[in-house]
Amino acid sequence: MRPKGGTLSVKLLVVACVASFLAGMLFTNRIWTASEPDEEPPNVGRRFMHDEEIQLIAENCDPKTKEAVIQGKDLLNEVSRTHEAIKTLDKTVSMLEMELAAARASQAGSPAVVNPVGEYADERRKAFIVVGVNTAFSSRKRRDSVRETWMPQGKKLKQLEQEKGIIVRFVIGHSANPASNLDRAIDEEDAQHGDFLRLDHIEGYLELSAKTKAFFSTAVAKWDADFFVKVDDDVHVNLGVLGTTLARHQLKPRVYIGCMKSGPVLSQKGVKYHEPEYWKFGEEGNKYFRHATGQLYVVSKDLATYISINKPILHKYANEDVSLGAWFIGLDVEQIDDRSFCCGTPPDCEWKAQAGNACAASFDWTCSGICKSVDRMRDVHQRCGEGDDTVWSAIF
Repeated sequence: MRPKGGTLSVKLLVVACVASFLAGMLFTNRIWTASEPDEEPPNVGRRFMHDEEIQLIAENCDPKTKEAVIQGKDLLNEVSRTHEAIKTLDKTVSMLEMELAAARASQAGSPAVVNPVGEYADERRKAFIVVGVNTAFSSRKRRDSVRETWMPQGKKLKQLEQEKGIIVRFVIGHSANPASNLDRAIDEEDAQHGDFLRLDHIEGYLELSAKTKAFFSTAVAKWDADFFVKVDDDVHVNLGVLGTTLARHQLKPRVYIGCMKSGPVLSQKGVKYHEPEYWKFGEEGNKYFRHATGQLYVVSKDLATYISINKPILHKYANEDVSLGAWFIGLDVEQIDDRSFCCGTPPDCEWKAQAGNACAASFDWTCSGICKSVDRMRDVHQRCGEGDDTVWSAIF
């Protein structure tokens, strides 16, 4: 017969083990609560700390307690999977919020958003990326240099849309006199190539911020895309690299991607990039907030929709890239600094291409684009291009 004292000791040991387990769980839960989830990779530190406690308890307890510990570990794994599912759902919730805001605006008497050919938002075509190539009336030669290099033409342009979901269009408004020779020339060029997106916007250098708003509003009304890209017509783009890069951010809500910078606020009149409202940025000599450089940047669907909905009240600064950055100040936006969006021209982009790291975009900082792009675009494409078949074989 087993002594009573021995039975009591076993029971006390079991109770002590369970109590230690519960205390460990409480201690771990407090650590979870105190930590910010964005400060470290999800669940890595937590799982390591919790596994140590589970192992310590399991080594000193009886089989029944070990079974409970294993169940606790399975529960932890389930919590981890739930956390990942919540991150995915966050993007869906964000889009629903944007659609709700648009519906409320419509009920309040705001006009329905339509594109230039009268298609309503619920008739939009699905796409992965819409690339708007910003251009001007005087830039016909620049456009031709783009058509001859990185922008597919004719049937291949349509094939790119149908097979890869990438829309590429030259973006331009109209002149102060819509019946002018400038507008007729664009109409004829569009009839020849079919690669323009016309905006309800009067062209002008000092109107670039307004043109940016018009582009996003028009594009959102026409295409249901995951990303909207603005690029200048003197920048070289590798569409395959661009698509592969953006695919990595596809499940993230509210992303703003580009080469982030923070240049000086120029208060002196007559200089390039002068900011008449310099006083809003503090003392003279201050720098702008962090924002993407204007040669090429990307915004996700929800941010493009936000611009479209709030277009009338978004303030325009003198510089278009500053305006875009300002519209996102105060919003919960993930700002992604990707230096492959601002490679230099050869030899910089050439070395990277030879190493297997082709750039998404290349230009010269000194010229805010490729210097003498009409003459040099073909050379940059030959030396820094990803290869004509890359975009077709890329997986995104």
